[in-house]
Amino acid sequence: MDFDMMVGGLTWKDSAALAGRLQEAGFSGMLFTETGTTPWMSIAAAAMAAPKLEFSTGIAVAFPRSPMISAQIAWELAANTGGRFRLGLGSQVKGHVVRRYSSTFDKPAPQMRDYVGAVQACLRAFRGEEKLHHEGPYYNLSYLPAQWAPMRHDYEDVKLDISAVGPHMCRLAGELCDGIHVHPMHSMHYIANRLQPAVAEGAAKAGRDAAEIDLIVPVFAVPGDSPEAREKLLQRARTQIAFYGSTPNYAFQFDDLGFAGTTARLGELMKAGDMAGMAETISEEMLEHFAVIATWDDLADKLRDRYHGVASRLVMYLTADDIRRAPENLARWGEIAQAVRAA
Repeated sequence: MDFDMMVGGLTWKDSAALAGRLQEAGFSGMLFTETGTTPWMSIAAAAMAAPKLEFSTGIAVAFPRSPMISAQIAWELAANTGGRFRLGLGSQVKGHVVRRYSSTFDKPAPQMRDYVGAVQACLRAFRGEEKLHHEGPYYNLSYLPAQWAPMRHDYEDVKLDISAVGPHMCRLAGELCDGIHVHPMHSMHYIANRLQPAVAEGAAKAGRDAAEIDLIVPVFAVPGDSPEAREKLLQRARTQIAFYGSTPNYAFQFDDLGFAGTTARLGELMKAGDMAGMAETISEEMLEHFAVIATWDDLADKLRDRYHGVASRLVMYLTADDIRRAPENLARWGEIAQAVRAA
């Protein structure tokens, strides 16, 4: 398994500096989120500073961008990183797409199907395989004069991944994509009983082997040699799991594990503005499913035991926070990265 760090909201200078440190420590790559800042320039800065790291977006928001723009950016980053970039796309939620980006949000799975097909049509045209022609319910592209086509290069097999939680998106990933960004709030029960069967169903529809689809898995990893040493990251994990878990569409994650009603309780607490109460709702038993908690010496083994044969890439969700607070911990995270990659 590859071993990446999730980052976001960095300046170009900080992205480059962190990339150099992660490469030296033994990480595989960096996954850039898109929240208050776009990921593209930070990836470019990081890639120039760390010529061995791999980079991805996890995720870039799809619908507010033309498929042509997304394809061009991915093409350019693939060329300039020597093939060390893969494009991760996600739908975001309706409120953001409509009210923050002033863009169209309809039925997310059909719209994402059309979007992915449009991006792939652009990439085929860039490779010279066919003229640009995509006609779909949401996106139509048919014009790419030679003088406007991007330059050819040696790294044209650009990988395209999407984020998915429910069965429709998971089937879509299996059918059309190179990989799937698993939601950070996941249990192994969910992966084995919901996500993987849906991915396999989509792959079978397209005549593909489900093993070809990479699972890119963010993990709430909490190391520390005492409860006190783990407390800050553990509280961060509880808070984030509670935030994600308050979303009605994710209620099944709790229900499947016997924690029925948790999402409703979290939703009530969120409406009341009780963030501390939300975090307290995430019990020790829940954490066993949604986080990996261990001593520093045991964390690599626990990650391997849980995700071996399942994940292609592990993405550390909390590590950036940890090394911001305690820079000396980067060396210990590097040891874990090297142990996981070696396995």
